[in-house]
Amino acid sequence: MPYTKFVAALVRANSGNVGKMRISSGRCRSTLASTKTQEEKEQPMGECTVVETVPIEFCQKKTGANTQLNKIHIDFDNTQEAYRSKGNIELLRSLLVFKLCTIDLLVEKNRELMELSKKLLGQRMFEKMMKMTFYGQFVAGEDHNAIKPLIQKNLAFGVGAVLDYSVEEDLTQEEAEKKEMDSCVSEAEKESPDAVHREKKYKAHRQFGDRRGGVISARTYFYADEAKCDKQMETFINCIKASGGASADGFSAIKMTALGRPQFLLQFSEVLVKWRRFFNFLAAQQGKSEMMVLEQKLELEQLKESLIKLGVGAKDDIANWFSGEKLGLSGTIDLLDWNSLINDTTKISNLLMVPNLGTGQLEPLLRKFTAEEERQMKRMLQRVDVLAKHALENGVRLMVDAEQTYFQPAISRLTLEMQRKFNTEKPIIFNTYQCYLKEAYDNVSVDIELSRREGWYFGAKLVRGAYMYQERARAKEIGYEDPINPDYEATNRMYHKCLEYVLEEIEHSRKANVMVASHNEDTVKFTLEKMNEMGLSPTENKVYFGQLLGMCDQISFPLGQAGFPVYKYVPYGPVNEVIPYLSRRAQENRGFMKGSQRERSLLWKELKRRVLGGQIFYKPVY
Repeated sequence: MPYTKFVAALVRANSGNVGKMRISSGRCRSTLASTKTQEEKEQPMGECTVVETVPIEFCQKKTGANTQLNKIHIDFDNTQEAYRSKGNIELLRSLLVFKLCTIDLLVEKNRELMELSKKLLGQRMFEKMMKMTFYGQFVAGEDHNAIKPLIQKNLAFGVGAVLDYSVEEDLTQEEAEKKEMDSCVSEAEKESPDAVHREKKYKAHRQFGDRRGGVISARTYFYADEAKCDKQMETFINCIKASGGASADGFSAIKMTALGRPQFLLQFSEVLVKWRRFFNFLAAQQGKSEMMVLEQKLELEQLKESLIKLGVGAKDDIANWFSGEKLGLSGTIDLLDWNSLINDTTKISNLLMVPNLGTGQLEPLLRKFTAEEERQMKRMLQRVDVLAKHALENGVRLMVDAEQTYFQPAISRLTLEMQRKFNTEKPIIFNTYQCYLKEAYDNVSVDIELSRREGWYFGAKLVRGAYMYQERARAKEIGYEDPINPDYEATNRMYHKCLEYVLEEIEHSRKANVMVASHNEDTVKFTLEKMNEMGLSPTENKVYFGQLLGMCDQISFPLGQAGFPVYKYVPYGPVNEVIPYLSRRAQENRGFMKGSQRERSLLWKELKRRVLGGQIFYKPVY
C-alpha cells in the first residue's frame, strides 16, 4: 500500500470522530526479566569484570558424514598465550598506563595536563611521550600506512581489526551547543517555535547540546555543513578501503551523525516511535496490548472496522490500503506489516507524518520543509548508500554504531533498509544494539523476525552501551521515561537474553551473525558455553568477538589463537586530533581499573615469568 495514499486518506478523516481517539503513551511491553532494584552500580557498562576464571573446553562439532568432536581448550589465565604478541616494553607500558588511570587527579585533569606537557616539551617531544604511553596503548597509528604493522602483527596471532578513524573536533562546550542547536532545529521551528508541537525527547535542548558529556568510548560528530559531511564520508571510504586491503574479512565502523544534519534523525525517530504507539493503540482495541510484541497480530477485518469508525476512510478505500503483495494475506497485521507502510522515500518529508496525540489524525510533524532541508535529508541517505556499496566492493563488513536514544530509531531503521538491500547473499551491514536499553530485546527480536520473512542475512553488534549517564540525566531533567535498565545486573541479563536469541537464530538458519562486543569475561564464557551447547563452530564465522585496542588482551588473544573470529576496535589518527578519544579512554579505564586488579595482575604475572625464565629481551616472533 503506498504510504502517500494512506497519509492522504487519514488527513481527510472526519475530525469529529477521530477526536475521540487517544494514543497510548506506553511502550511495547518489555520482555526483560524483572529488575526491581533501583540502585545503580558505579561500574561502566563495558568494563573488564572480575570473575572466577576457569579454563573452557569448547566442543567444536563438524557437520558431515564423519562427525567429530574436537575440544578447544581456552584458558583465560594463561598469560603466555594472552601476551605472546607483546614485547616486554609493551607489557611495561600497559602496566604504567593502567596504573596512571587509577589516579583520580591525573584522570580528572588529563586534558589540562596534556596541554601543559605540550607547552613544556614542545610538539615533537609531546608526541613522542604520547606514543610511549597513552597513544601507543590505545591508538594504532596516525594514518593508513602507519597502522599496517600493528594490524599485520595482530592478524598473525589470530586477531583482526575493526578500523575506526577517531579524529574529533576540539570544540568548547559553547561551540558544541551552538552547532547542535543550529543543526537540530528546523527552519519552521526557528520561525514559529510555539506553533510546532514536538515531543520533548525528540527536540534539541541546549543544556544537552554538547553530546560529548557523560559518554564512554563513542566518538562524537557535530554538523557544520554538507561539505564537511562529504569530507567525513570520504574519510569513511578510505577507512573501508584500508580495512579491505589489510585483511580478507575486516570490519569498518561508521556513525550516522557524521553523514548529515541530525535534524532528520530526530524527526524521523519521532515519527517511528509515534507510529509504533499508534499500532499499540489499535492492538489495545483488540485486547492484545499485554502480548509480547511479535504476538500482537491485529485481525484485519477488525482493524478495518476500527479505522472506519474513526472516520479515516470508506470501507473500499481501507481495503485497498492493505492490499499489498503480502500485506494482509494472512488475515492479520503485525508490527512488521505495520512498519512496512512507511516505505515511500520519493519525497523524504512525506515520511514525517505522525498521528496527533490529541486528535488521532495524521498530520505533518512540521508544517513547512524548505527545499534545502529536503535536499539535506536525501544527501544523508545517499551517503549511507555510497558507503554500503564501497563496503560490498571491498569485501568489508560495515558496522553502524549506535547513538543516543533520540537518534536511534531513525538510525536503526536506515540501517535495516541497508541490510535489506546489501545483506542478500552474506552479512555486509551490521546494526548495533545497546543492551542497557529496556527495549533492546524487543528491537532484536523484531528485526530478526523481519530478516526471516524477507530472507536476508541479519547482522548485529551487541554492546552494553556508551551513553548511560548522559541519557539518564537528560531524561530526568527534560521529563520523560528513563530508557536505561535500572542497574548493571539488569543490563547483563538483557545482554545475555539478546545474545541467546541471536545464537538460537544462528543455530536455526545459519543466516544470522553477531559480534559479541564485550570486555566482560562472564559474557564471553556465556557465549562459548552456548556455542558449545548448540554445536556452533568458530570456523563457521557466525559469532565474532570484539574488544578495544589496548584493553583486555587476556580475552582477545586466547580466543584468536583458539580459532575464534575476534577483532580489536582499532582507532587511528594524528596525535593532536585523537586527544579527545584518549581523554575518554583515561576516564573509562579509571572505572574498571579501580574495580579490578585482574588485568594488571596478569600483566605482572607474565612479566615475572619472562624475567625468571631468562626472557628479559623477549620479542614476539610471527
